[in-house]
Amino acid sequence: MILNMGPQHPSTHGVLRVILEIDGENIVRIMPDIGYLHTGIEKTCEAKFYQQIVTLTDRIDYLCPLTNNLCYVLAVEKLLGLEIPPKAQWIRVLLNELTRINSHLVWLGTHALDIGAMTVFLYCFREREDILRLFEMVSGQRMMTSYFRIGGLALDPPIGFFEKTREFSNRFPSKVDEYENLLTGNPIWGMRTKGVARITAEDALALGASGPTLRGSGVDFDLRRDMPYSGYENFKFKIPTSTDGDVFARYICRVQELRESNTIVQQALDGMPEGPTKADAPKVVLPDREKMKTQMEALIYHFKIITEGFAVPEGEIYQAVESPRGEMGYYVVSDGTAKPYRVHIRAACLANLQALPTMCEGRLIADVVAAIGSIDIVLGEIDR
Repeated sequence: MILNMGPQHPSTHGVLRVILEIDGENIVRIMPDIGYLHTGIEKTCEAKFYQQIVTLTDRIDYLCPLTNNLCYVLAVEKLLGLEIPPKAQWIRVLLNELTRINSHLVWLGTHALDIGAMTVFLYCFREREDILRLFEMVSGQRMMTSYFRIGGLALDPPIGFFEKTREFSNRFPSKVDEYENLLTGNPIWGMRTKGVARITAEDALALGASGPTLRGSGVDFDLRRDMPYSGYENFKFKIPTSTDGDVFARYICRVQELRESNTIVQQALDGMPEGPTKADAPKVVLPDREKMKTQMEALIYHFKIITEGFAVPEGEIYQAVESPRGEMGYYVVSDGTAKPYRVHIRAACLANLQALPTMCEGRLIADVVAAIGSIDIVLGEIDR
């Protein structure tokens, strides 16, 4: 028979519809049906100035808005040939790793809840709330931060931000221990995840999977290390992998990434350089107020950038970063005006979702819930 799972099903992590062809409780065929959250963001970018698009990128993958911000601004900065000050790059790395932790906490809490473990959800959102407060402190927003700018940062971090971040970073490893004490050795968790929804390294590569979905099948690839950007070459961290390719392997990879991201956060805090947080590009970035002769000059300059934008030289660029879900890429085409000719997003979730039929066909209906959670999809990025 044909069975619909979703789009309202709570275990589909958003408005995903999965069409199941079943024989009893066995999956004969599975077909993801997407498009219920279509926003048209890529088309909207063509009508906006380059700097205005930053706010749109927050909404693509709303669990890692700062990663979207970074990928987009890096692409435009390459077209402009801008050199970003070291301090701005390190703050970008710091905030991106906090974003990775934030995203993985939502994944872990909801994934565990899907399989019946409620306590982990409450624990994860306890720490996530701490991170959202840090985001609010630095940008004024908890989720849609829009903090990065083409040329640097919107503002310098406020007084006390680095101290608050260090306090969180120091206590976070013990919290990860709590998550693992509840799950890693739990026999029920093991029964629901070990040997479930396996995918080989060959199939994962052929389907375009990336991130923990790929590394959980034994492929040791991470853009932060293998194609470094924004100063990641200055940081030391491990890339967690597993060769099992099942739900448990993807769980272990992400839990270890929580620890590694926290290590990067501490390195960024310890080695934070001094200096400006904006590039020396007056036509692109609003200069510091001290460089303006009068308040009126600053207002006029600001108004001009907002209303007229800035032209970007003709060309095209593809910039990829390692999002919490895998390879996120922005392809930006400029025709020499103040608005892009084309912006296309390579969504990690879309490619990873292609692996769902390979993982689930021949297994039970209950395993589909575990498999979807292990992929860690965000429908805003898939439908965009």
